[in-house]
Amino acid sequence: MFSGIVEGMATVVAIVKDQENLHFTMKCNFVDELKIDQSVSHNGVCLTVVRIENGTYTVTAMRETLERSNLGLLKVGDEVNVERSMQMGGRLDGHIVQGHVDQTARCIAIEDQEGSHEYTFQYETTPEMVRRGYFTVDKGSVSVNGVSLTVCRPTRDTFSVCIIPYTYEITNFHAIKVGTVVNLEFDILGKYIAQYQARMTELG
Repeated sequence: MFSGIVEGMATVVAIVKDQENLHFTMKCNFVDELKIDQSVSHNGVCLTVVRIENGTYTVTAMRETLERSNLGLLKVGDEVNVERSMQMGGRLDGHIVQGHVDQTARCIAIEDQEGSHEYTFQYETTPEMVRRGYFTVDKGSVSVNGVSLTVCRPTRDTFSVCIIPYTYEITNFHAIKVGTVVNLEFDILGKYIAQYQARMTELG
């Protein structure tokens, strides 16, 4: 479980393909605090640490993860937003983020607001996806590349978010351009409500 409050960025130092899996070796400022089997969010995707050596750690993404996220697009040298799992008893500064990415979206506009940046993203939508809770609502929560954000001006298949300078600097939002593919995790509470209503409708 995560909060969407990104701790910093990890740099991809190696990628190894192993059948349908990809092993990513990363370097970040808290490598020395990690342990084998620990969960770390990478661009919003929960991955397990499988190796730690020489100031780096390695995680593995399987085919299902690669198909739903932007991890398969990563290259050596890319920066990835990282967050360790929440500690019980702490403040929840963001929102509840599971690290289970629902789908990707593409950046279609960036506006400099003289102090902050507004990003607009577009994502695929179908009636079935809406029934599963894959949509955004005004002032609701969404995780973009693992960053907990508040939705502005949602439409059927787009939404915008505003990024303050601090978030712009410590996450990979500063590297996002028009056309960049990002990971989305929709609000878990919204997904429960949407699926409950869909099932009650089916039951009549």
